[in-house]
Amino acid sequence: MSADASAPNPAVRVTHLTKHYGALTALDDVSFSIRQGEVLGLIGPNGSGKTTLFECIGGVLPLDRGTLYRDDRPLTAQERAATLFYLPDAIAPWPAQRVSWALEFSLHLFGGRFDWRDDVVRRLEIGPLLRTPIGALSKGQRKRALLAIGLLTPQPMLLADEPFDGLDLRQTREVAQTLRSYASRGRTMFLSIHQIADAARVCDRFVLLSGGRTRGEGTLDELSALAASRGGPSRAADLEEVFLALT
Repeated sequence: MSADASAPNPAVRVTHLTKHYGALTALDDVSFSIRQGEVLGLIGPNGSGKTTLFECIGGVLPLDRGTLYRDDRPLTAQERAATLFYLPDAIAPWPAQRVSWALEFSLHLFGGRFDWRDDVVRRLEIGPLLRTPIGALSKGQRKRALLAIGLLTPQPMLLADEPFDGLDLRQTREVAQTLRSYASRGRTMFLSIHQIADAARVCDRFVLLSGGRTRGEGTLDELSALAASRGGPSRAADLEEVFLALT
C-alpha cells in the first residue's frame, strides 16, 4: 500500500524502497508515511524484512532504489542523521563500561536531552543498573538501558527495532507507557514489533510487512476496512485477525 501524500503532518515519506541481496529481494517497492508525533508500528513475522527496512531507513544499508522525503524534499544523508536515530536490536555497545557511563557518553556524543535523563532513568527503572557493566546485563536489562539512550537522543524520530524483546509483561506495559509519554511530547516513534499484541497496545498506526512488501498501512479501523474490501472478515476485531487477512 503506497504512502498517502495527503495524510496529516507526514514527518517522513518512504517511497519505493527496494533492497536486494544478490538474487534475493529483501524489500520490494516499500512505501509508507511516518507522521509527526505518532507511534507507528512495523508489524511482520521473522524474515519479513523489518530489520532490513530499519537499516535502510537508518542509513546502515545502502538502498538499491527508493527515496526518503521530508516536506516533499529528498533527505540528504546529513539531514537523515539529524532527523532519525536508529536503535538496533540485540546489540551490547561498550560491554565493559557501566550503564551510567554509557548514558553520559551518549548524551555528550549526540547532544542529547540532559533535562530528561532522570525521568528516563526512573520510567525505565534502570537506576539499580547504573553501576553495572553493560556486558553483565540480562537481555531485558540491556534492552531498557539502550532504550534510555535512544530516548535521550535529540533526533525528532526514534526507530527502535524490537523494543519489547526480552521484557516480561509488566515491563512491556511500562516501557510502552514510557514510549507513549515521550510521543505525547512530540517525539515520533517508529517501532519494529514481532508480537502483535504488544503493537496493538502502544501504536497509533501500523505498517504491515510480509515477504518484503507492504500489505497495508493505517489505523486498526482503516486496516480492518481494507481487509474486508479484499474478502477478509467484516470489520475484524483485532490486529491479529487483520494481519492474517492481509498477508
